[in-house]
Amino acid sequence: MTTIYVDADACPVKMEAEQVATRHKVPMILVCNGGIRAPDNPLVRVQYVDEGLDVADRWIVAECSTGDVVITADIPLAADCVAKGAIVLKPDGEELTGRNIGNALATRNLMTELRSADPLRPGGGRPFSKADRSRFRQSLDRVLTRMANR
Repeated sequence: MTTIYVDADACPVKMEAEQVATRHKVPMILVCNGGIRAPDNPLVRVQYVDEGLDVADRWIVAECSTGDVVITADIPLAADCVAKGAIVLKPDGEELTGRNIGNALATRNLMTELRSADPLRPGGGRPFSKADRSRFRQSLDRVLTRMANR
C-alpha cells in the first residue's frame, strides 16, 4: 500500500497533500523535528525526529519503499528516495525520477558552488505561487491515481 512521506519542516504544501491523500484514502506521514501539530485526520500522523542535520531525511529514506510517495524540495533526499523506488514530488509538482534526478543533483550542486563563490549575491528563487500549489495538487492526484491502478 502506498504511503506519502512529507519532509515537513519547510514544506509549503502540507495542507494540499493532506487534502489529496484524504480524497484517495492514502496514509500520510509528516516527518519533522518539532513545531508541527498533528492534524485531526486519522490518515495523517506526525513523526517527530531528533534535531540535527539530515535526521528527518535519513528517517524518510529508511522508511520509504517502492511505490511510496515522498514530497520534498531536498534534492539529495529525493535522489536517495528515487534509488529506493519511491516516487518523489517537489512542492511545485515536478516529479523526480531516475531519468531526471541526475540533472537535478548537478544543477543543485552547481548552484551551491556559485552561491559559495559569491556570498554577497542574493539567493533564493522565485516566490512560491498559487499556480505551484495547483500544479502540486494535480501531480499528486495523478501519481496516486496511477498507483491505485497498478
